[in-house]
Amino acid sequence: MRLSCLQENLSRGLSVIGRAVATRTTLPITQNVLMATEEGRLKLSATNLEIAITTWVGAMIEEEGSITVPARLLTEFIGSLPGDTIDITATDRPKSLELKCGRSDARMNGTDVEEFPPIPSVDEGVEIRINAAALKSAIGQTVFAAANEESRPVLTGVKMEVEGDQLTLAAADGFRLAVYRGQVAQSVEESVGVIIPARALNELNRFLGDEDETVQFVVSANRSHALFRLGNIEMVSQLIQGNFPPYSDLLGDAMKETKAKVVVQLSELLAAAKSASIFARDSSGIIRIQMVPTGVGTGQIIISSRAEEIGENTGEIDGQVEGEEAKIAFNSRYLLDVLSAMNDEKVSLETSGPSRAGVFKSPDSDQYLHLVMPMFVQW
Repeated sequence: MRLSCLQENLSRGLSVIGRAVATRTTLPITQNVLMATEEGRLKLSATNLEIAITTWVGAMIEEEGSITVPARLLTEFIGSLPGDTIDITATDRPKSLELKCGRSDARMNGTDVEEFPPIPSVDEGVEIRINAAALKSAIGQTVFAAANEESRPVLTGVKMEVEGDQLTLAAADGFRLAVYRGQVAQSVEESVGVIIPARALNELNRFLGDEDETVQFVVSANRSHALFRLGNIEMVSQLIQGNFPPYSDLLGDAMKETKAKVVVQLSELLAAAKSASIFARDSSGIIRIQMVPTGVGTGQIIISSRAEEIGENTGEIDGQVEGEEAKIAFNSRYLLDVLSAMNDEKVSLETSGPSRAGVFKSPDSDQYLHLVMPMFVQW
């Protein structure tokens, strides 16, 4: 293999695939990056056996070939070079990679590509096209609610369902539930319901911009893998097998007996919650919320927290209150997470009692719903 490419382009490509490089592994080859020539470009691939990321870099190819080299060593060395053209040569005996840039030369020991794990192929299956900006918003409003612990594997993923032109993403960890509903770029004939690892969606979210690009999403026929393709980047992820909780039933139960509802400015509630969270750190992270009607459709929200050894904090916000006076307490992290993820001017909070879940949503739309279980406190 012999080629030349710009340092800037190669460094950018290595940063794209870097998060798929294995860190702690019993298979050392997964700490390598696969470099190969393909259709007049340089292909870079990495995999940790759960996800695989591939990207292509523009290059002047003189001789075809392939090699794998340690990803960290290559990335750090390329990052240290000046912004100039890099000449790259792979040799078979010994198996190594030689790099020249300006007055700097280096040689790295490599490994035969046959030892590198094969990247799963997802050529056939159900193809879905989603607007990149819409997918970025959907992931950003749901993925943080997935569980971190592996005790229930299905909860470490995000349930994605596509039926016709309707897209639904749902994530839950047993204490909260986030559901986003939107549309795909074009209707599908076959309905799809899969659980995508939250880690994979977090990686995908790094590549998504706010442009009107379209992401191609292909689910394999046996529902074992999913492929995401965006520009010069492809990511393949394993899918989680199992039954996701019936989130529609959970939302229905939480909203069918609403006793109190308040609508306030999102920025004001978020600011008050951040202030309260400072005191909540030493009181099991508890933030108390009281909804107090003061007239027809008017009222106040009182946000408070207290810690015996430190002190207490109270903030008041004017809002639209419907129903009876109500009290509910939330874990500060869960409250800040949902308020930070929402992007509307106003937020609606509905509850049917201090021991029932609170539902956060836009007052004008059911596109995004977020259910948070309450904390039991002495009032």
